Amino acid sequence: MNSLPAWTLAPAGPQDLEPIVELKARVMRADLERLGRWDRNRSRERVRKSFSTRYTSVLLVEGAFAGCVTIRPDERGGRHLELFYLAPHLQGRGLGTAVLRHLLADADAAGAPVRLVVLRGSAAQRLYARHGFQVVHEDPIDVTMHREPRPGSAPDLQ
Repeated sequence: MNSLPAWTLAPAGPQDLEPIVELKARVMRADLERLGRWDRNRSRERVRKSFSTRYTSVLLVEGAFAGCVTIRPDERGGRHLELFYLAPHLQGRGLGTAVLRHLLADADAAGAPVRLVVLRGSAAQRLYARHGFQVVHEDPIDVTMHREPRPGSAPDLQ
């Protein structure tokens, strides 16, 4: 297995919106087509609605854009994880797991539960389940998942 590349999360700026829109289209299109839900304009609009320079971070691998994640306050308390996309050429190498562990360690340290919505049948659903997320609602398209904080978890330092 290849070693994990050096990565960092940096605050997103307005210039990051279009690369994130394009990354989502590359990463999500096959799953959305499988569910009969692919619509390029709707996909772009959903990213634009969720994108926030306050809550969105870009994932940089060796200094280059490689993904993104938004983690914002959830109206029910805790945090809401969305726009978590990783460039296809970096998937399957443990990078998504490393980033998720980092985000969850931060939420655990704050005592914050984390919620998210994932497409039914996606590989991401299995990733989240491995990290303690439980399914709380399903419909034909989306699966809502929730993870309670784990007290005493140490932050995952790279």
